[in-house]
Amino acid sequence: MSRIGKKPVTVPMGVTIAVSDRSISVEGPKGKLAWTHRPEVRVSADGQQVCVSIDESLVGDRKVRALWGTTRALINNMIVGVSQGYEKKLEIHGVGWTAQVAGQTLKLNVGFANSIEMPIPTGVNVTVEKQFITINGADKQAIGQFAAAARAKRPPEPYNGKGIRYSTEIVRKKEGKQFGK
Repeated sequence: MSRIGKKPVTVPMGVTIAVSDRSISVEGPKGKLAWTHRPEVRVSADGQQVCVSIDESLVGDRKVRALWGTTRALINNMIVGVSQGYEKKLEIHGVGWTAQVAGQTLKLNVGFANSIEMPIPTGVNVTVEKQFITINGADKQAIGQFAAAARAKRPPEPYNGKGIRYSTEIVRKKEGKQFGK
């Protein structure tokens, strides 16, 4: 049995959830999200709780049990996203390195000859204050993917610590070459 899949998801006040066939739509103060789940899993909503279940004959199948817990976790992420929202913060470390938002693109000047332009996906809000990039919105997957893509443009290097990193990330610096020993 899936320990996570068995737990019901509570729906907070101000959030409405609609389940029809295999599609789930969640609407709240921070936005609206929709998702289609796999056919092996059943989802039922009764106003203040969402229950995820599978057929008793499929309990022995590892893949179905994994889908059971994953479906419950994704529904929980949708509910938290539309009620509270998600946020990732990035820091830019480097002399003269900057970032700016121009319309629906994030422009990064991070030591290359040309600036890097990244289109901002719909449902994701990006703000830049000095050396900090704040990415927020309702969709946890879209925010995490965009933050990871921005970090991948110039990941922190271990000798000088220059690069784009998460605000909670700790970069351990390596010791440089020792001459004369």
